Amino acid sequence: MSRRSLIGEALASVPSEPSATPTPETPATPRPNFTNKRLEAFGEAARIVKRPTIRLKPAECSIWPGNARDYSMLDEFRLRSLIDSILAEGGNRVPTVVRRTPGGPLPYELVTGTRRHWAISWLNANHYPDIDLIAIIEDLDDEAAFRLADIENREREDISDLERGLNYKAAVDSYYGGVQLRMAERLKISKSQLSRYIALTEIPPFVVSAFHSPMDLQAKYAEKLLPLLRDGSVRAKLEAAADQIAAEQSFRRSGDEQPITGPEVLSRLVQSTTTKGRVQRATIVAPRGDAIGQVEKDQQKVLTLSLSPSNLTVDEILEALRPVIEQAKMRSARRR
Repeated sequence: MSRRSLIGEALASVPSEPSATPTPETPATPRPNFTNKRLEAFGEAARIVKRPTIRLKPAECSIWPGNARDYSMLDEFRLRSLIDSILAEGGNRVPTVVRRTPGGPLPYELVTGTRRHWAISWLNANHYPDIDLIAIIEDLDDEAAFRLADIENREREDISDLERGLNYKAAVDSYYGGVQLRMAERLKISKSQLSRYIALTEIPPFVVSAFHSPMDLQAKYAEKLLPLLRDGSVRAKLEAAADQIAAEQSFRRSGDEQPITGPEVLSRLVQSTTTKGRVQRATIVAPRGDAIGQVEKDQQKVLTLSLSPSNLTVDEILEALRPVIEQAKMRSARRR
């Protein structure tokens, strides 16, 4: 499917009127499948979004908090290709959707198009003040705004499952009386899929931090992690493993190394709950005899370094770490 806005696709494909009640000569409508449900969602978007566009400045819009995307996480690196595209075309080809905010601090509230809004804001602040945000004004209540934003965002690859889960969890209580089935029917998605996203919000921050990015934490991981988190006999092991992995991720970032992948993080977290035995510890000693930290090795042969280097130089610290790393490499080679 094209990466262009789903709203744009919906605008180009307004559905026909529903057929009459089936008769013996008219076959019954087939049971809705995933594709049919998505087309119905597009059709609803087409009925909602059908007004002429206007031009305005991003500074005239506040950001509706009901959208799944975390606006604060957007930056030039993530949006570089969109910025270049908007600059080349002189504006956003696919309109955003806004609604009026009478009595509000700004005239409009942005319902969909947060990436386009951010990109044009950036361009306005970086030598291109004449580029406007092209938008459609719609009179939408919060529930309709939520559904419209969800249709556009559902196929986006740069929204994490956790962001979607948090967005869905807030919406099911705000707009659907806490009934997930009602919400699933309105969004044209399966109840099981909706439940997986919402279940992901139960994952505590210490587990999330073990992943290189929230984008790596997939909704399906909740099925394996939540039972372990609810088991008091293994939760402490899971927390210790998550803290260790988070420390490794941080170390890899600082050294521009490849992060631990999402599937590997999940595997290590699950394995940590079945690991038996004690963690081995040893003191790290600097060349002049000062103890500068500790190295721990768990049953999976993973090393964790804790340093308190005081006033040592970088070269002295590296010299102390060299034998620790060489020993670990030799043991690893022997195991192969």
